[in-house]
Amino acid sequence: MPANTYSASNTSESAASVVVLAGATGALGRRIAYHLRQRGARVRALVRLGSRTKPEAEELRQLGAEVHEVNYGSVAEMAKVCAGASCVVSALSGLREVIVETQRLLLLAAVEAGAPRFIPSDYCIDYTKLPEGSNRNLDLRREFSQRLDQAPIQATSIFNGMFTDLLTGQAPVILFGPRRVLYWGSPDQPMDFTTLDDTAAFTAAAALDANTPRYLRVAGEVATTRDLQTAATAATGQPFKLLRPGGLGAFGALAKLTRALAPSHGEVFPAWQGMQYMHNMLSGLPKLEPLDNHRYPEIRFTTVREVLATARG
Repeated sequence: MPANTYSASNTSESAASVVVLAGATGALGRRIAYHLRQRGARVRALVRLGSRTKPEAEELRQLGAEVHEVNYGSVAEMAKVCAGASCVVSALSGLREVIVETQRLLLLAAVEAGAPRFIPSDYCIDYTKLPEGSNRNLDLRREFSQRLDQAPIQATSIFNGMFTDLLTGQAPVILFGPRRVLYWGSPDQPMDFTTLDDTAAFTAAAALDANTPRYLRVAGEVATTRDLQTAATAATGQPFKLLRPGGLGAFGALAKLTRALAPSHGEVFPAWQGMQYMHNMLSGLPKLEPLDNHRYPEIRFTTVREVLATARG
């Protein structure tokens, strides 16, 4: 289970807090539920119709969460579950139908129920600094954010950079076979990395914090490509070298070509989407500043080296 745990003495203030969590059966959602329960919160987990008997829903019940099967297309149904909640947290994942439309209905439900606070499903680099069209998935989050800013509710977006966990294989940056660290542009560009679990721990703390600002920025580690090289070498005991195929212009062109030749067919994270994300990070534009790591000092952040060492066994 997650490393960040909290004693009962730290949770008395939040013991009566009710948090509604949408997308609770996902990898991030289950972790958020865990950390909310560790902090003494009551969790009402929203799951889609037909999901009540799935293993992920049972895991939520084992944590002590209340599992509510709802029609995500019904504002009235979701509003009933949101009644009395201090915060509504979204960990939904998808494309326009989910990030814009389903979250819009969830937002309406939160407002109708009188919930004072809403945390959208962002958990990414700072898209407010990026030009529109540079990242499809982040464009959808920006679009929903504009609707959220017009709603009569206190909103807080959480930016965490890239999930560090992706460096173990899903993001082709650290190549364990040839022992190379792949990058484009400058090897000295600082980037933000936070594990899924640390992001969840930070989100749970923010959900129980009534005085959060519009944006919170967290990075488990700020690392350059050279830092990733050092971490991979230390984690494996084998020397890693840098591999630079070209500059950012070439990388951007490759991402566009990949998108043209390999349409996503509705995939949330096709290869070209990952390329867009890495291009954004390597550009330095969405660098998180200032960081809010200190806001919840009880959270111990996991380093890149620790993640790589665990992955390599």
